Amino acid sequence: MLLGKVEPDGTVRNANNMRLGKIFDGTIRDNNNMRLGTIEKDGTIRDRNNMRLGTVSSDGIVRDNNNMRLGTISSDGTIRDNNNMRIGTASGINSRYAAVLFFFNLL
Repeated sequence: MLLGKVEPDGTVRNANNMRLGKIFDGTIRDNNNMRLGTIEKDGTIRDRNNMRLGTVSSDGIVRDNNNMRLGTISSDGTIRDNNNMRIGTASGINSRYAAVLFFFNLL
């Protein structure tokens, strides 16, 4: 089941191609340009209240705040869940930003 994609300009879309928001320079925003959270340079993912939601490691492993593995992001931008099912794509951006698909519904 596809969750969505992250486009080269940082636009985040769901599986129905509806625009959910955008990520730029580590800041995640909704369609109304409201700040939802951040993905920091060290891979920490935070919500708008600066609460830690999870991490994405330099090798593309995405974990929640309880250190449970959620999935992976490969160097080609393929996003896979923990069952190795393809759930999304990211192209032309920092591959760490693709982790936003795992957390967008929590932001």
